[in-house]
Amino acid sequence: MDAFTRSFHGLVLHKGAIVFGFLVLFLIGGVLFPVAKRQVHPMHRIVKNLSLAGLNALVSPLLVIPATLFAAQWALTWRPDWWQGGWGLLLDFVLLDAWLYVWHRANHVLPVLWRFHELHHLDETLDASTALRFHFGEVIASSLLRVVVIVLLGVPLTSVLLFETLVAMAAIFHHSNLRLPAAFERVLAWVIVTPSIHWVHHRAKRADTDSNYATVLSVWDWLFGTRSATVRTADMQMGVEGVRDLGFVGLVVRPFSGLRLIRPNKFRSGRR
Repeated sequence: MDAFTRSFHGLVLHKGAIVFGFLVLFLIGGVLFPVAKRQVHPMHRIVKNLSLAGLNALVSPLLVIPATLFAAQWALTWRPDWWQGGWGLLLDFVLLDAWLYVWHRANHVLPVLWRFHELHHLDETLDASTALRFHFGEVIASSLLRVVVIVLLGVPLTSVLLFETLVAMAAIFHHSNLRLPAAFERVLAWVIVTPSIHWVHHRAKRADTDSNYATVLSVWDWLFGTRSATVRTADMQMGVEGVRDLGFVGLVVRPFSGLRLIRPNKFRSGRR
């Protein structure tokens, strides 16, 4: 293993430790200061969600990490001098966040992608653990397409790892059940995606599920007209309209089964 690879794996471990600490913090915060008190067995849910995350952790060293290493080592070197340093890092972050908006929206538009992304939305209660609940098929597809983006844009490894860490932290935050001061959250929502924004995206109503796609910066939904006007409430029903959540095995095999899936809407223009 060369020095570059060893350094990369060290950074990945540091990223994992930061994300895990953030997850624990917001899980505890969501219990002590909750927005919604669900009549469910929360530990059963959390164990299921973390088991799905564990399955993805097994896939990561087999494909996700090698794909990221490949992309970083073969990234094109066409960038001008001004696209370097701190400003370059900031521009990389904005571009990668914009790409994530496009990818997320595509997961709701294309039936083949929705088959896998639906697992994330079937959670009928939202908390920080939902942020890690994804099908390994979606993780693999996302990693492979990200290779193309990184190579073409010449994104350096530092930008990739920093962005991934911030995205994981942002997802944990905006899925969390932590109650924030209303005035503070309204101000924050002008810049980044907050729980009040993203909970609407997980509402079990089709019009809202197909909105609020942004991950970190909230500007993308305003810019592309996909911001929902629905206001988050504590008793908002979560999940997928007309479909119930499943157990661990059922969720893993569902994309490959013949079960009827709700066909996502096509791109819609104009605000709701």
